[in-house]
Amino acid sequence: MTMLPTPDHPLRIGTRASPLAMAQAHMAVATLIASHGLDPQALEIVPVTATGDKIQDRALAEVGGKALWTRELDAMLDAGVIDVAVHSLKDVETIRDPRFHVAAMLERADPRDRLVVRDGLEAQTIADLPQGARLGTSSPRRAAQVKKLRPDLETPLLRGNVATRLAKLNSGDCDATLLAAAGLDRLGMHDVGFAQSAEILLPAASQGAIGIECRADDAATRALVAAVDHEPTHRAVAAERALLAALGGDCRSPVAAHAMWQDDGRLRLFAEIFSEDGADHIGGATFVSDSADAEALGHRLLAQAPASVKRLFTV
Repeated sequence: MTMLPTPDHPLRIGTRASPLAMAQAHMAVATLIASHGLDPQALEIVPVTATGDKIQDRALAEVGGKALWTRELDAMLDAGVIDVAVHSLKDVETIRDPRFHVAAMLERADPRDRLVVRDGLEAQTIADLPQGARLGTSSPRRAAQVKKLRPDLETPLLRGNVATRLAKLNSGDCDATLLAAAGLDRLGMHDVGFAQSAEILLPAASQGAIGIECRADDAATRALVAAVDHEPTHRAVAAERALLAALGGDCRSPVAAHAMWQDDGRLRLFAEIFSEDGADHIGGATFVSDSADAEALGHRLLAQAPASVKRLFTV
């Protein structure tokens, strides 16, 4: 029988200190309380400022990649300072240290991107933006997709948390940006921006998914957390991450991937990889019964990709 945490021996939940990350940690807390009937005092949120949150003026690929979002939490988890870490899975490296285990994923939120424009500009889709507009982003995927649709648009670097990016947008740094619908909704910004069709802007792998990670050798915590796992989300996100592993991409690699459950109960994975400017791209889809199916799609896309795309991936 799994020992439940108590106010005297609380479950320590590590998270980045950004407003969105804190909101996601509180979602994890609420889910654990509801599942196990825990005293709210039996869960303690431990925030930390990640290196990725400190560096705002350079692309992630230039300063260490996605590890900048997980480094501090990994060290705390490994040292036993925290018992679990709550992550936005889109920001977690594809290949993780085997000492850590994603024991649960919460039910996925809206995986789409939303277009947000500066005050005074009217546009609901990328097609509506004026000629030569500046759409700021730090995502190679979004930049490539935008360039694919509108080669005339500029895609300057825009980094920071949601509030920072919105402030930069309205101060004139750029005309528009793309933000994850899930993040905006979790911050209560339900009316900010316009959702873009996933058929036009295929989302990033893991977008909208929250993972709860613990030490692989901590059987008690694994069992406690596994009780809140949303299996359909876990299977879909695992397929997307298996595809990323097969591609061997990093923060410089423009790749979109989204696995969706079909009406017949099968899981279908859609993926597309791009050149940096979006001019060259290759996409495909497959039904997924296990990780091998997702990996096969990744290998097939690479085999068919032109050199301008293939060079951005390491396999």
